[in-house]
Amino acid sequence: MGAFLDKPKMEKYNSCGEGNNLRYGLSSMQGWRVEMEDAHTAVIGLPHALDHWSFFAVYDGHAGSQVAKYCCEHLLEHITSNSDFQRALQEDPSVDNVKNGIRTGFLQIDEHMRTISEKKHGVDRSGSTAVGVMISPSHIYFINCGDSRGLLSRGGAVHFFTQDHKPNNPLEKERIQKAGGSVMIQRVNGSLAVSRALGDFDYKCVHGKGPTEQLVSPEPEVYAIERCEGEDEFIILACDGIWDVMGNEQLCDFVRSRLEVTDDLERVSNEIVDTCLYKGSRDNMSVVLICFPGAPKVSPDAVKKEADLDKYLEGKVEEIIKKQGDEGVPDLVHVMRTLASESIPNLPPGGELASKRTVIEAMYNKLNPYRSDDTVSIPLPTRHRCSFSLHSNLPKY
Repeated sequence: MGAFLDKPKMEKYNSCGEGNNLRYGLSSMQGWRVEMEDAHTAVIGLPHALDHWSFFAVYDGHAGSQVAKYCCEHLLEHITSNSDFQRALQEDPSVDNVKNGIRTGFLQIDEHMRTISEKKHGVDRSGSTAVGVMISPSHIYFINCGDSRGLLSRGGAVHFFTQDHKPNNPLEKERIQKAGGSVMIQRVNGSLAVSRALGDFDYKCVHGKGPTEQLVSPEPEVYAIERCEGEDEFIILACDGIWDVMGNEQLCDFVRSRLEVTDDLERVSNEIVDTCLYKGSRDNMSVVLICFPGAPKVSPDAVKKEADLDKYLEGKVEEIIKKQGDEGVPDLVHVMRTLASESIPNLPPGGELASKRTVIEAMYNKLNPYRSDDTVSIPLPTRHRCSFSLHSNLPKY
């Protein structure tokens, strides 16, 4: 569960689409993990006559991918078809009614998965966090259960982000202790690193306690934000493999800088994933980027600066290699460390030198065509901190 590969798997799953005045791109990569346990959902135009609504989510599985896969395929239907959600739409759709319908959908799918597991005569021990957004014509509903995270950039700054559900959070710890559990090494009973998740039924069997009072709760926090046309820029949904190495402002700044050089959202999503890998993430990584009409636009000045930076870095790589002279070609690690010690202008904010690793490596390979594979393999990250795809330091479990 916590095992790592000798080299990361860098093949990516990508998807993109547009509609309802939104554009999205997504990327997921297995990375250093032995298994891919993430999943994601992207749907523009929802069932039950909700053509102008959209839904996006990232699921970060642990102890297996079964729960993440099932949620990827079925969570949206459990939300939109339950009576609480339907009632919210039949009446004057109040924000509180929609939020209650989303919550009911989470509790229903969790109970449904438990029933399926029991019928198979063996409890499925996997679990999954879930972070998502349901976007209506008037509101953005952020949905969070676990330690994946979603944020909204508005007016050039982080406007909102979800709160991670960790066992040592005071309210989470209080619920865990009332259910007879404990928090040790920041984990539920010393084992599970999240305090809310779908699945994880070994932590949901305390007699006399309701589903939201268990050691691990499937109840999401749902936040409603009124849309602001022209000010809303983009939403990022990502698993903790991304957030382990990039903070909210860092990632927002990085995305904003990338949107000024390309309108290809798959490419931007891939750059996020690659940058986080090079920054030291050892988890599965999944990210969904959703752009509103107010998102930054491609700027000719930014495109030129980017091209100039790439050319500058290529020249520096050539300079470093030539300096070695008779000592032979230095390895890529030496090149990266040398560049890191210098003051390089106009690096992408948030991504910094790590976001230019592919440019540096491409030039290195061009100048050193007879390298061995071992020479250019990615060094093991110094920071230790889990994407089945559909249309941690320590592991969570």
